[in-house]
Amino acid sequence: MKVGITEVAVRAQVSEATVSRVINRRQGVAKKTRDAVEQAMTELGYERPTQGQLVAVVTEFVSNPFFADVAERIESALAPHGLKTVLCPAFPGGVQERDFINSLVDKGVAAVVFLSASNTIEGADTETYEILRARRIPYVGINGEFTDGVPAPVYSTDDALAAELAVDHLYRLGHRTIGMASGPAGNHPADRRVQGFLTSMAKRGVEDAERLVIRQSYTVEGGQAAAGTLLGLGATAIVAASDYMALGAIRGIRRLGRSVPDEVSVVGYDGTMITEFTDPPLTTVRQPADRLALEAGRSVLALVGNRDVPTGELLFDPELVIRSTTGPVPEVA
Repeated sequence: MKVGITEVAVRAQVSEATVSRVINRRQGVAKKTRDAVEQAMTELGYERPTQGQLVAVVTEFVSNPFFADVAERIESALAPHGLKTVLCPAFPGGVQERDFINSLVDKGVAAVVFLSASNTIEGADTETYEILRARRIPYVGINGEFTDGVPAPVYSTDDALAAELAVDHLYRLGHRTIGMASGPAGNHPADRRVQGFLTSMAKRGVEDAERLVIRQSYTVEGGQAAAGTLLGLGATAIVAASDYMALGAIRGIRRLGRSVPDEVSVVGYDGTMITEFTDPPLTTVRQPADRLALEAGRSVLALVGNRDVPTGELLFDPELVIRSTTGPVPEVA
């Protein structure tokens, strides 16, 4: 027999209108009452209807093809189940993110996906998560664990392995002075890529690799600036923390009169389709956008349906894609 709101109302000893408000995560329900209804739903196996409900995808880098691709794949996974995806471009941890959530919680938002948003920032304001928890609105993260200490599902690319793949490839080509153009400190993915880079270099007997790590913004300009510094330190190869930074590094290398890959090799990170068509085509470490989006989508569907989902971070393996921006270390004249 299919369980409806009538059965839930009887079990929780509340009105059907109250059950409806809880199901749709509306305001005006006391915590004790909401807890009783949620418990009744769990005990009876009631699944929330999804038709017409919204799922917010909060991300900063809408212009970055990788994040656009993941958001689109999440939408494709959820649409057949009646969930409508709303894209919320917001600076990670800023007031925009909180304003989006505050505006959506009364509009029938069923869940929130933080796609490299405040979940990537060290010491981010936890108020947004507190708002969601108070309303029983589930949330999941992609590429960054939450800092509020409350367990939630997180799906991330293994940044340590990504760094190892890039360093190993360059080392096999004979490069020993390998630099890294990374994102800003306090950004969880950037910090983990740096740590992975340092570990990979140390494994190969390079103990002073930290001097070859340059922190910059995840932009073409950031990559260009980092490349200029790294070439001044004698780097013959650069591992970039994003494809945009890698493309900026290539521009910086060329403006300094050097060539890629004959004089300097460059490896990117993200692996969006556009990197196949750059000049030269970019060697990159590809994030598994399809698997990240699919798993996040499955998690959202389960949580919205009032089913349990394993919490904690699940890591996905990236893939090295070798193209034309990497080559053997140049011979010393």
